[in-house]
Amino acid sequence: MEKTATVYFKKQFLVWSIILIPIVLVFFLFYQISSGHLGFMPSLEELENPKSNLATEVYSEDGLLMGTYFKENRSKTGYSELSPYLVDALISTEDERFRSHSGVDFKGLGRVFVKTVLSGDQSSGGGSTISQQLAKMLFPREEFNNPIKKVIRKLREWVIAIKLEKNYTKDEIIAMYFNQFDFLNLAVGIKSASLVYFSCTPADLKIEQAALLVGMAKNPSLFNPLRRPEQALQRRNVVLFQMLRNNKITQAAYDSLKMIPLELRFQKVDHKMGTATYFREYLRTALNATKPNSENYNNPASFKEDSIEWETNPLYGWCNKNNKPDGTPYDLYKDGIRIYTTVNSKMQQYAEEAIRDHLKYNLQVSFDIEKSTQATSPFSEDLTNEEVKNIMTTAMKRSERYRVLKSQNMPMDSILLNFKTRTEMTVFSWNGDIDTVMTPMDSIRYYKHFLLSGFMAMDPHTGFVKSYVGGIDYRHFQYDHVVQAKRQIGSTFKPFLYTLAMRDGYSPCRLVPNVPITLTDPSTGIPWTPKGGGREEFDRKMVSLRFGLRQSLNNITAWLMGQFGPAAVIDIAKNMGVKSEIPEVLSIALGTADLTLYEMVGAYSTFANKGVYTQPIFVTRIEDKNGNLLATFLPTKNEALNEKTAYLMIEMLKGVVNKGTAIRLRGEYYNIHAEIAAKTGTTQNQSDGWFMGITPNLVAGVWTGAEDRAAHFDGINLGQGANMALPIWGIFMNKVYKDGTLGVTQDDLFEKPADYAGDFDCIDVQDGTDSDETEVPEEIM
Repeated sequence: MEKTATVYFKKQFLVWSIILIPIVLVFFLFYQISSGHLGFMPSLEELENPKSNLATEVYSEDGLLMGTYFKENRSKTGYSELSPYLVDALISTEDERFRSHSGVDFKGLGRVFVKTVLSGDQSSGGGSTISQQLAKMLFPREEFNNPIKKVIRKLREWVIAIKLEKNYTKDEIIAMYFNQFDFLNLAVGIKSASLVYFSCTPADLKIEQAALLVGMAKNPSLFNPLRRPEQALQRRNVVLFQMLRNNKITQAAYDSLKMIPLELRFQKVDHKMGTATYFREYLRTALNATKPNSENYNNPASFKEDSIEWETNPLYGWCNKNNKPDGTPYDLYKDGIRIYTTVNSKMQQYAEEAIRDHLKYNLQVSFDIEKSTQATSPFSEDLTNEEVKNIMTTAMKRSERYRVLKSQNMPMDSILLNFKTRTEMTVFSWNGDIDTVMTPMDSIRYYKHFLLSGFMAMDPHTGFVKSYVGGIDYRHFQYDHVVQAKRQIGSTFKPFLYTLAMRDGYSPCRLVPNVPITLTDPSTGIPWTPKGGGREEFDRKMVSLRFGLRQSLNNITAWLMGQFGPAAVIDIAKNMGVKSEIPEVLSIALGTADLTLYEMVGAYSTFANKGVYTQPIFVTRIEDKNGNLLATFLPTKNEALNEKTAYLMIEMLKGVVNKGTAIRLRGEYYNIHAEIAAKTGTTQNQSDGWFMGITPNLVAGVWTGAEDRAAHFDGINLGQGANMALPIWGIFMNKVYKDGTLGVTQDDLFEKPADYAGDFDCIDVQDGTDSDETEVPEEIM
């Protein structure tokens, strides 16, 4: 009896050992895995805050995503922002029991074991759940040849998947999956993929589009719709079939949808392309700026300007001035911050179109015709061959190719040979890029032919910059003509001098002799006699100040400069927002100073804002990846002029449009009847054309010219600001006026000061002649 009992207990022990020991071993194994003793295991903090590189997003005033800065082009998308088709397609294809399991689908594993392992059916699919796939994306696999380590790696993914299920809802896991997946072609995450492949948001994806993107999850390289469209189409239809199988679509819908072609609307990800390219590049460099160090500057004036920016502009160097909660600076390419700008997407589009329309179809055509028969083309026919050679040599030494070759210690004769060797390249044209073969030196001269333009518009009351165009094509012309380029401003400087006169009590009706004036420059002691008395019929006559401004008469400007001197004019320009150095010489009255378009638009906005200078700003706020507010931005303001002076200048500058150098805006082509105050500007040899236009609620400025000042129109007729720059402003404003959503209309009026009692009913020319309405006057610097 005792022997039988002993045998029984031994059998029981053996049976329970067989049952319990594997359970204990499995439990111990999973404990070791979960504790990180058998390989990496993310901590609770890492699970709750998985690290991923998120692109910084730049938004327009009206909510359009204008671009991103990224290491990986990934933007965060919430579950509520996903098309339901995406969710249905993903669950139907990748994890049918996603809503019911806790991270590991044992039923699915059983299917894999029976069909794949025992039956050898490779088409039965894998057993990884969506949560397991997310675990692999968040915490990438190590590559092992050892089968035991491979098994442990798989079990570790099970543990991570279960932990993810405990820390996140099912909806959050779906959103994380779509945010993490790399759809190739620099489209990381569903937000980028929707934009890159279909030019829409994740919420706007159609069923067949959602199915295509979900289909890429199996193998994005194999089912890349750009490189393998046939395989991608087949895979999309498999996803649609799985949706049918899971009752997410009907048979009729499936039959119809599978016949639809791919119909991609692919947008290549390239920061040099798209809308507001110059503006986005300015923001990138400004936000990433570091504290200026004088050792890094060759020009002391540039160091001074950047130092002032660092101290006074909170946007300049923002990433390096502000730290995250962990104490490290913000990373523009990884931290997923959101930048909300002042730029209006419609005004930006209208400005870019205006530049293209005028330069492509009008101005560049005229320039090419004029230069077509000149040996020195595109440079002035007054230059000698030696002068042209010097210009080209200087341009060569400023090129990136030259810098690279020089850094390789290549001798000069080899560098010159390199620049004279024909090579394949892609060059810009207004009708699209051209693949061609030419020497690098010839390409430099080719690009010198193109006329360029800069444009900026702002709300004069808020300081919000509404549009910003730094050039004609950022891929080929990367020099920014809004904040970077400084060019002579010509007659657009004259209103600073006239403002000084109005502030000091001069009347717009005051009569001044229109005769040549000779002054001695206080800085050099050299006599200065500017040319330019307008049309012959007004020579040696008494003319009003308002007439002198609207006709841009240099004689009257010189007379005023004799009354006030350059120092006083510089002071008032500085009060109105000009930050660049202005030489204290008499010739600045005619616009010899080099200023930026940004400075000029800001200064002219003072007139529309009742004498208060409002600094132009580009950004209203910055948020982190979760929408938490990090910074807000407001413009600095100062009272530069009294309200009466500002309004007097508005009235005088209205004459430039109604009877002066900008009268063509009232003509049949533009047919603008709105209240406009404006000033045209043309520099020496027609190298620069300017137009500054002021309306009650929008101020915009335009510069047009060639990269090299030696390339210009030969005559004033085509080369003046009224022909080079004004048309861009006119085209832009007509588009703005026709768009009823922008709050800028032709019925807007400048507001008079409450105590204003000015009378502009006066004589402009002493003998009563006032025939300037019949002919567009010309400017001479």
